[in-house]
Amino acid sequence: MSRHNDRNNRGRKKPDDTIMNDAIRSSELRVLGDDGEQFGIISRADALQIAEDKGLDLVLVSPDAKPPVAKVMDYGKHKYELEKKKKEARKNQKKIEVKEVKFSCKIAENDIAYKVKHAREFLEKGKHVKLRVFLRGREMANPEWGVDVLNRVWPMLEDIGNLESEAKQEGRYINMYVTPLKK
Repeated sequence: MSRHNDRNNRGRKKPDDTIMNDAIRSSELRVLGDDGEQFGIISRADALQIAEDKGLDLVLVSPDAKPPVAKVMDYGKHKYELEKKKKEARKNQKKIEVKEVKFSCKIAENDIAYKVKHAREFLEKGKHVKLRVFLRGREMANPEWGVDVLNRVWPMLEDIGNLESEAKQEGRYINMYVTPLKK
């Protein structure tokens, strides 16, 4: 018994909105075979018969065309191939890691140098760096203090990084975003 005759599969829409087999409502279809052959424009009943004879599914691939285009194929195998391609694409994606270096408004010069050393290490490893100054209490009334701290830090990083975004206030933080230079 072919998959086409399975009661659970018959005429149902797939969760991914693929219309197949008895769920196809068009009276005439342009039908393509699984091996690339073209059956031309034929009736829905003939197309379903061709799919059933081959033990495959009739899948609507282009419902908006005039007439709609359907393909005779093994739907399970087709779906598996698509998942495999998606997984491969995800594997080849480059993940961007963002490291955060925090400062305060009242930070000493030697502490800035120490934290900049860490930020440089991150940039050399190809990671993006978010520089943040947290504003406490009355410092909120003078956010330019935090901007000044980040403006003192930037010249120490500009030889190995790109300034992605200027120092700007977001809530209680002044943020600056630095990315590594392209090699």
